[in-house]
Amino acid sequence: MSKTAVVTGAGSGVGRAVALQLASEGWSVGVVGRRAEPLNDTIKLAGDLGAQMLAIPCDVADSADVDWMAKAVEQKFGAVTVLVAAAGMNVPKRSWEVLSAEDYRNVIDTNLSGTFNCVSALLPGMRREGNGTIVAIVSDAGMAASGKAGAAYVASKFGQRGLVQSINAEERAHGIRAAGIFPGDINTPLLDKRPVPPPAESREKMLQVEDVTACVMLAINLPQRAIIEELLIRPR
Repeated sequence: MSKTAVVTGAGSGVGRAVALQLASEGWSVGVVGRRAEPLNDTIKLAGDLGAQMLAIPCDVADSADVDWMAKAVEQKFGAVTVLVAAAGMNVPKRSWEVLSAEDYRNVIDTNLSGTFNCVSALLPGMRREGNGTIVAIVSDAGMAASGKAGAAYVASKFGQRGLVQSINAEERAHGIRAAGIFPGDINTPLLDKRPVPPPAESREKMLQVEDVTACVMLAINLPQRAIIEELLIRPR
């Protein structure tokens, strides 16, 4: 089986942690994000395992950019059989009272359309292989609306949940499975985008990136006969 993965949002947070864990388990990894510098930092953190990683600056909201990314990874490492869609964003002005149409579109484009673009680009190769695992880092805001998350983020995450369900509905016959991971609050840089960023003591009580990474790896490492369709994880 091909052991090539693509991880979006790999320049920080959950995406970075997942990319490093995949490399440690013998995967070749395309590390994807908007800016080259954080991606290169991820590869440096991998040490010698960085040779198994390829940094690809890419805006997941741009379908042409994503198509180019997919081809670059396949040319370097071979067929991609794992996608971890961890790229995500939110905006400080997120309540209905202050949310602008431009910010709404940007959140939808990155969180929802970005996931669609990556799945769309990589599905044909997974079908050819007869094997694929797609993991989307969604949010518990994709199960029930949260005022602190804001309307755009909630809408994007409900949409992501639907994409995951539709992949399983249509693609399991081709050997492809999809998992939606629905974390509660995670201590990542995205917290700094809140209208009032939480203090350090609050962040210590939240989920940490390694907690969510363990869920992702469970979905990937389970035998192909098993699918984690949805996994909800929250701080204790």
